[in-house]
Amino acid sequence: MDKNLDQDLSFLASNEYWGRGILTGNLPGTICVAYFIMGRSQNSRNRYFYQEDDRIAIAPYDMEKLEDPSLIIYYPVKKVNDTLIVTNGDQTDTIEEAISKGVPFQDALRKRCFEPDAPNYTPRISAVIDQDTGDFVLSILKNQDGRGELCARYFYEYSCQEGNGRFIHTYERNDEPLPSFQGEPWSVDLSVVSDQDLFTEKIWNSLNSENKISLVTMFVDKASGKRHTVIKNKRMGE
Repeated sequence: MDKNLDQDLSFLASNEYWGRGILTGNLPGTICVAYFIMGRSQNSRNRYFYQEDDRIAIAPYDMEKLEDPSLIIYYPVKKVNDTLIVTNGDQTDTIEEAISKGVPFQDALRKRCFEPDAPNYTPRISAVIDQDTGDFVLSILKNQDGRGELCARYFYEYSCQEGNGRFIHTYERNDEPLPSFQGEPWSVDLSVVSDQDLFTEKIWNSLNSENKISLVTMFVDKASGKRHTVIKNKRMGE
C-alpha cells in the first residue's frame, strides 16, 4: 500500500504488529486523535490505559508480573493550554516542559533519542496538536545506524485538512529485530467517520487481536475545546 494515498481505517488490519501508533486528523469542527499500544512480551502486555484528570496514564495490570517499568509506564497524553500532546514514552514530559517554558518542542526533542532497548531501538513517536486550528506536527526519533549510536529526527507539519488524518507508528512489521517505521506518515481517509464510536470500533477491531493492548480515542470540539475520551483495554474486557 502507498502511504501517500488515502487509506480507509481498515488498513490497520494489514499489519499484525504496528507497535505503538498515533493517528490524528480533522473532521468539520472536530479534531480526531487515536493512540494505541501493542505488545509481544508478557511485560508489555501487562498494561492498561486510564484517565487521570485531563491526562491519559498507563498502569500495570498485575503488579506481581511487572518487570522493568522504565519504557512501558508513562503518560501518553497531556495537555498544555490549547496544545494536546500524544507520545509513546516519557518524551510527553519533555514536550510538556518545553511548551510550558515557551521553548519550541522541536528543540527539546533534539535532546532526546530512540529508546535504549537494543536490538530494536524503538523509535519515539510524538504528536503535538493545536486544538484551536487542528494543525499538528508528528515526529519520530529513530536509530540511524542500526548500532544504537546515531539518531535521526524527523518532524512532519500538517495544516488542518477536514476529512484527512495522518498515522505514524513505531515498527514496519513483526520481525527480529523489529524494523523501525520508514517514510512519511500514512494518509488516512476520515471522511466516512460519522462519530467517535465508529472511529474507535473501526480502529480497535482492525488491530491484531493477539497483540493489541489498549486504545484511547479523543474527539476535541475546536469551538469549545471540550474533549470526549474513549478508552479500550483488552485485559480489562473494555
